[in-house]
Amino acid sequence: MIAYFDCFSGISGDMTLGAFIDLGVPVDWLIEQIQNIPLHDFELTVSNVFKNGISAKQVEVKTATSSLSRNYSQILSLLSNSSLSANVKGMSISVFDIIATAEARIHACPKENVHFHELGGVDSIVDIAGTALCIDYLGITKLYSSKIPISSGFVNCRHGIMPVPPPAVLSILNGVAVYGVDIKKEIVTPTGAAIVKALCQSFGKFPDMIVEKTGYGAGKYDLEHIPNLLRIVTGKDISEDTCQKDIILQVETCIDDMNPEIFGYLMDRLFEDGALDVYWAPVYMKKNRPGTKIYVICNHYNKDIVINRILSETSTTGVRYHELERKKLPRRRVEIKTIYGTVSVKCITNTDGSTRFAPEYEVCKTIALEKKIPIKNVYENILKDLS
Repeated sequence: MIAYFDCFSGISGDMTLGAFIDLGVPVDWLIEQIQNIPLHDFELTVSNVFKNGISAKQVEVKTATSSLSRNYSQILSLLSNSSLSANVKGMSISVFDIIATAEARIHACPKENVHFHELGGVDSIVDIAGTALCIDYLGITKLYSSKIPISSGFVNCRHGIMPVPPPAVLSILNGVAVYGVDIKKEIVTPTGAAIVKALCQSFGKFPDMIVEKTGYGAGKYDLEHIPNLLRIVTGKDISEDTCQKDIILQVETCIDDMNPEIFGYLMDRLFEDGALDVYWAPVYMKKNRPGTKIYVICNHYNKDIVINRILSETSTTGVRYHELERKKLPRRRVEIKTIYGTVSVKCITNTDGSTRFAPEYEVCKTIALEKKIPIKNVYENILKDLS
C-alpha cells in the first residue's frame, strides 16, 4: 500500500495522527502501543470536527504538568530500548534525528544535547512514534508528499519572537520542494516537516495509484480562505510493472580476525534491528587471509542502527554502504484458521495476478516448540489448511 500526504494547508504531528486515525487506526490500540514505549504521562484525545464543511479528526496530546523535557540522547535511548518493532523504531528515530540535527545546527550545540521542550517532549514522542505505528498498522510501504506550503509572519516561542517559517523548519526542509502561500500563521511545524522529510520518497504530484481511502487531520485553528486540514490518501500502486519497486541500502564489511561464534549472535541482533536480510560470504583478504564478508540489506531509516550494531559487535573498523534498486512481488500478512488456531501467513501476489500463501517461519517455530512436534509437520499442516 502507498500513501500520499496532501499538505495543501501545511502539516503538523497532530494533524498527521488525526488523518491516520481517520483512515482507520484504532485510538485505543494506538494509546496502548505508545504506553509500551513506556510513556505514560500523556492523554490523547480525538474529536470529530468540521473545517469548511469537511469532517476530520482533531487530535490533542495533553501532558502532565510534571512532565520533563528530554534531550535527543534520552529520547534515542527510550525508543531503542522500547518494545516497539524494529520498523517503528527505525522510522521514529529517523524523524527525531532530522529534528535534532536541525536544532543543533541552529543553536550551535551538540546534537545529543538538543532538548525537545519546544516541541513538548512527550508531545513529540507521541506524534512521531504514533505516526510510525500508524504507518506500520496500515501496511504502508511507500510514502509520497505534495510540495510543502510556506507561510509568513511571526510566532512567539521559547526563544522569543521568530519569523515564520521558524529556522528549524527551513533547515529540516532543505532539499524539499516548497512554494509560498499568503497565510500569516505557522502552518508547518518542525515535527510535521521532519515526518515527511524522513519518510517520503518524493515531493510533487499524486503518484500513480488506485485510491482506496482518504483521511483528514485537522489543525488547531481556522484559516481564512482554506480548510486547515492535512489529507492523507492511501491506495494501491498501479505502476506498469506488477512488482513493487523501492530503494534500499546494502551495508557491508569484511572481517578476518573475529571469533566465528560471534557471527550467529550478530545476525540475530541485526534482524532485531530491522535488517531485511543478512548473509555471509567467504572471501580472501590481504596477505591471502581467509575472511568473511558481511552483507546487510536494510531500509534507509535503519542505516545508522545497522552500522552502529556492526561497529559495536564486531572487530571491523569501518563499513561501506550504497543504495540498491529492488523489485519484489507484493505481499501482505493475512490471518487464517488452522488446526493450530488462527495463524499469520504471507499472501503473495504473482506477476499474473494470482496469489499464493507461505507460512511464516517464526510462527511455525513457535507452534513447533509449544506442541513439541517437528517444524516440517507444522508447515505441511498449515499448507494443507490453505489448499
